[in-house]
Amino acid sequence: MNYYVIYDGNCNLCVTGVQILETLDQGKLFRYISMQDEEQLSNWQITPQDCELGMILIDADAPEKRWQGSAAIEEIGRLLPLGSLFVETYRALPGVKQVGDKLYEQIRDNRYTLFGKRSSTYKSSYCADCKS
Repeated sequence: MNYYVIYDGNCNLCVTGVQILETLDQGKLFRYISMQDEEQLSNWQITPQDCELGMILIDADAPEKRWQGSAAIEEIGRLLPLGSLFVETYRALPGVKQVGDKLYEQIRDNRYTLFGKRSSTYKSSYCADCKS
């Protein structure tokens, strides 16, 4: 395990993304902390205001290395097998990254309206404080 993914555990889209990542990774590279787990987040000096800017990826071996929002999604993609090829292609296409960044912001700011809000917070089986 080398990275922490901080996600909105109340967002249907966010939870679905985490569940897909859990299936692909099986806890080998990523552990998960929901944005609603303020106690865990305080260990990383992350506030609810920080979470409003989108998901966060933290390098556990070098915690000062952090990515947020669309940059976090790109970095997660880059870390997955063969993902680097897709991320580099995406970044190389003129204007696509800027459009992707704006699209991420729109989805982030309207996620509950677009995809719904869960009635209970999802906690991953590969949570940061789990021993799995």
